[in-house]
Amino acid sequence: MAIELQQVSYTYAERSLWKQTALHGIDLSIKQGSIVGIAGATGSGKSTLLQLFNGILKPTQGTVRVLDVTIKAGEKSPKLFPLRRRVGLVFQFPEQQMFEETVEKDLCFGPLNFGMSLDEAKERARKAMNDMGLDLKLLDRNPFRLSGGQMRKAAIASVLAMEPDVVVLDEPTATLDPISRAELIALLVRLCREQGRTIIIVTHRMDELLPYADSWIVLNEGSTAFQGSVKELAADPAILERCGLTVPQSLRYWRAVADRFGLDGENPRLTAESLAELIASLPAGKRDAHE
Repeated sequence: MAIELQQVSYTYAERSLWKQTALHGIDLSIKQGSIVGIAGATGSGKSTLLQLFNGILKPTQGTVRVLDVTIKAGEKSPKLFPLRRRVGLVFQFPEQQMFEETVEKDLCFGPLNFGMSLDEAKERARKAMNDMGLDLKLLDRNPFRLSGGQMRKAAIASVLAMEPDVVVLDEPTATLDPISRAELIALLVRLCREQGRTIIIVTHRMDELLPYADSWIVLNEGSTAFQGSVKELAADPAILERCGLTVPQSLRYWRAVADRFGLDGENPRLTAESLAELIASLPAGKRDAHE
């Protein structure tokens, strides 16, 4: 497992009168080399959960295991500096964290901070740009003169330059246009499938990730309401409504088709193309019987 949490709780300002528990008794596991979607209403604990994954926050109860590092509540933590290189955390609106005068300097900042030589940092920067599908000519540009989509990709590339095993992203497609959103999701999927990285994405646009995610975690008021495969989620999409979320259009369409044609045993088809192909492949008699 890349990440495993056992009975993890987290309370902000634990020793004050204003303490607030954000997570309650979380149990979850994330397989290495998988794509995992995390969903939940505002205030459900998503951002708190992400910060436990690389040790920015430490559990107030329970145990967090990330790669080969174990963090237990109430015990002295191991050195977390190496973990933060191996688990890259991309905050919402990551371009707001860019500060250097060129894209290359921004991408080199992390590797240099972790003790790499300038030559190695520059090589990492070029590779990260390629991974994000960005032209290397942009390395000499001021990051704030890039388009919105280019800047978002460059900000993510600054995390990839450290070559993390796990990449955790908080709403990476927020504010992007539909084409840029689709391109970014495709690039992240490729990082997982071709390079074996574990990709964890918090998103409120579940439709974008549903065709690609290996599993989903749904939080509700600081607890785990659901963890499982897309097939399991498609079998009971109402769990999303019970958590204050809108059921994605692709799941609604799949549920309607599955109920009409008796396809509950099938893997869900979550794109218009794959759903149309499945319906077209059904025996004519079965289709006619439902017309």
